[in-house]
Amino acid sequence: MNQPSREAAAPSNFLRNQIEEDLRLGRYAPRGDDQPVRLRFPPEPNGYLHFGHAKSICLNFGLAADFGGVCHLRFDDTNPTKEEQEYVDAIIEAVRWLGFDWGDNLFFASDYFGRMYAFAEYLIQSGKAYVDSLSAEDMRAYRGTLTEPGKDSPYRSRSVAENLDVFHRMKAGEFPDGTHVLRAKIDMASPNINLRDPAIYRIRHAHHHRTGDDWCVYPMYTYAHPIEDALENITHS
Repeated sequence: MNQPSREAAAPSNFLRNQIEEDLRLGRYAPRGDDQPVRLRFPPEPNGYLHFGHAKSICLNFGLAADFGGVCHLRFDDTNPTKEEQEYVDAIIEAVRWLGFDWGDNLFFASDYFGRMYAFAEYLIQSGKAYVDSLSAEDMRAYRGTLTEPGKDSPYRSRSVAENLDVFHRMKAGEFPDGTHVLRAKIDMASPNINLRDPAIYRIRHAHHHRTGDDWCVYPMYTYAHPIEDALENITHS
């Protein structure tokens, strides 16, 4: 009986194929990193891990090891009302229990709060973000549906100067939760409902498990996540 060759028996899937193709093309070589690939496992510390998390942990840390790279453990702690140090400690213990090590690559979204805020200011200055003061109910109504386009908020035409002023006052703690959000200015008629001026910052007067009471505005996950990946030189996610 013929036995399959070692090469033929090597595991393969679309993720491995993509990484192999990227390495073959040198797609990430210009970034000047000493690691061929960087992946990450980015849990939110708002609860304990379950079997689904274990699959993601093994996938990301396993692929990093197979391709001679590293995997970051990054806590996406952008919602202080749900996150606690207890969950951070439990997640660290669980990843180690599974046999994985991240070395020096332990990060938190909160490590980047200052830079994320500065990037948001830049978006405002570039005319690509605005402060919206609609109520949550009105914002949902203006968003449209999966089959009907949304419509522009009356606050979408605020000047850059006014947007910056209100955003700075949001950070200074002048407004209660829910009164204003910062939104990316994209397209309220986009067929993709998620691209209809998504919120990227909101007000949360809550104690953060790492930064304490330094902040009362916090980035949305969908805004923070790609910034974190870029700052950490993540190649595959």
